[in-house]
Amino acid sequence: MRWIQINASSLRPLSPGARYLIGVSGGRDSVALLHWLVECGYNKLIVCHLNHRLRGRSSRTDAIFVQKLAAKYDVDLALGAIDVRALAVRTKQSIETAARDARYKFFAQVAKRRRCRTIFLGHHADDLVETFLINLFRGAGPGGLSAMRGVSVRKIDNVKLQIVRPLLGVSREQIDDYVGKHRLKFREDASNKNLAPLRNRIRHRIIPEIEKQLGRNVRGTIWRAAMIAAEEENFFEALLPDKLSKLTALAVKPLRAMPIAVQRRMLHEWLRARDVPDLSFDLVERVRALLDLSNGAAKTNLPQDRHVRRRAGQIFIE
Repeated sequence: MRWIQINASSLRPLSPGARYLIGVSGGRDSVALLHWLVECGYNKLIVCHLNHRLRGRSSRTDAIFVQKLAAKYDVDLALGAIDVRALAVRTKQSIETAARDARYKFFAQVAKRRRCRTIFLGHHADDLVETFLINLFRGAGPGGLSAMRGVSVRKIDNVKLQIVRPLLGVSREQIDDYVGKHRLKFREDASNKNLAPLRNRIRHRIIPEIEKQLGRNVRGTIWRAAMIAAEEENFFEALLPDKLSKLTALAVKPLRAMPIAVQRRMLHEWLRARDVPDLSFDLVERVRALLDLSNGAAKTNLPQDRHVRRRAGQIFIE
């Protein structure tokens, strides 16, 4: 964990004496993070574990393992359970997306109930590399390429949750070394070897093939590109007007005079502040097309039966 000790800027504002949530699945990454935080004096943690009910008895055993882990470190525990498979069918999402959304919703519920709005998550450098490639292949812009940041804020069901990822500069190999050195027990998720999910194919097939063809390790260089994108995205987000998220409507004329890149950023932030889900490039472009007065359309649809309309020199959501 030498990287964290040298580059722990994300932890500096977070006093060890305060109370924080931590997501613990029982896998090696979250187990290593929990151990390291406790060793650093963070003893008012609330361990959050959501049983996805995807692996039957193994899922229940994971929950029991995490329960014992919380007792071992003498920290609080928040357990939850949900049938992710049924949720995926009901919401027409992939199991991976449904599981991720369910976890964050659970975290937000615990945050609200426990009055604690900061959570530690065990995402590491290899996770960042995989997410960067997934979003790159999907045609994401700078926001998507920097989607996993050391510190970020995510709004879930009107709860603003601060997400802190201290391991984002630590590789999976380094975490393995840490786990071995401290003889930490963890739960192995057999589904990580399943090549059906895109992330697993990226991890086990695509990255090794890229490295084979190029004859070198590319994880470090991709990680660096992702970190540069994240820092630049933080900078440009700071340039957006503070009042943007509070505006119920945007004036078309001044927005149309701005460079296209600024238009996209402002519209993306404005739509996100209005709780518009699934903010894709295509959706932002459809809204941006309303700025063109020669375009006959003065309305475009949004998810959840909402739409953006242009009228009297302004665009607004109905």
